[in-house]
Amino acid sequence: QVQLVESGGGLVQAGGSLRLSCAASGSIFSINAMGWYRQAPGKEREFVASINWSGGSTAYADSVKGRFTISRNNAKNLVYLQMNSLKPEDTAVYYCAAGESAGVVVRARGYDYWGQGTQVTVSS
Repeated sequence: QVQLVESGGGLVQAGGSLRLSCAASGSIFSINAMGWYRQAPGKEREFVASINWSGGSTAYADSVKGRFTISRNNAKNLVYLQMNSLKPEDTAVYYCAAGESAGVVVRARGYDYWGQGTQVTVSS
């Protein structure tokens, strides 16, 4: 089993920045792909970003390209989501995900483990 704990969410004004962190523990030797998803009230969970084990490959949703950056520190079992130029429409609960698949993973079914989420609220 793998446990994922997100942190770093909060309230920020439009145009501001936040950095989310996800700490992984447990059977992390099986983990390759890591990702971030988000779910806004009344909407389905949507893909935000993914990164492979080495960090050499990343993928982003069109809505966050150029504003968000995913990265990871395997030595510390951490994955990050740097969010810049935040917009009110970025308001959501952000979830960290981990999977055994190689490469980046866009589809939610490709992940085996999920965190509990952290709230991000962007005020206008």
